Amino acid sequence: MTPVTAPDPSTLMLALPKGRLADQTLALFGAAGLPLPEGNAGRKLILASSDGAMRYIMAKPGDVPTFVEYGAADLGVCGLDTLRESRRHVYEPLLLPFGYCRLSLAAPANRPDTPLRYASQPRVVTKYPNLTADFFRARGVNAEIITLHGSVELGPLVGLADLIVDLVETGNTLRANGLVETRTIMEIQAVLIVNRAAYHLKRSAVESVIESLRQHLAKAQHSGQAGLHLAAAGAGAG
Repeated sequence: MTPVTAPDPSTLMLALPKGRLADQTLALFGAAGLPLPEGNAGRKLILASSDGAMRYIMAKPGDVPTFVEYGAADLGVCGLDTLRESRRHVYEPLLLPFGYCRLSLAAPANRPDTPLRYASQPRVVTKYPNLTADFFRARGVNAEIITLHGSVELGPLVGLADLIVDLVETGNTLRANGLVETRTIMEIQAVLIVNRAAYHLKRSAVESVIESLRQHLAKAQHSGQAGLHLAAAGAGAG
């Protein structure tokens, strides 16, 4: 087996979330003239650009902020939901024009839409326990938060919970399971994040990436293409 060689200290390490966000990020990077991974990924978890200037770490979405905060990656791309839930301390120099959705509170369609402050310790299932707890705490509601890693829509259907907090894009999954949005907790999109030490130690390389993206996005916006119809749209959140 070929040993993994350590990258040159000047090489930028960038963590990407596997799946649609990675595809959209690479499409954006290519359009901005930034170096892309060479060849097909296959089962490789670290991909180098042809010029050796960048290495891409293919990670689970929830792990990207961790890689960046601890310096395993100099930069990363993730959703604002993932970043806020993780509580990781990183720089956030640039929002990216994809990954749009919202984190919402939803309830069974037949549940009375009464003010939350009148709810008596509602049970809430979610993949975002920190953001959910913050939302209810800010409203003085003593909610019981239950963390699930699969389909949180099951919570009200099987009597596990009264409410759910989850990402919503079209709302189709909610409607198919008899649920409706009742509150929007936060608007979501992709964000470029940077390790704090790397921003200073590799300032020239890091700022070059940021500036290339900013210039491309400014041109796209000026030409009326800010939405960036990226090739890897895929199926979105429910």
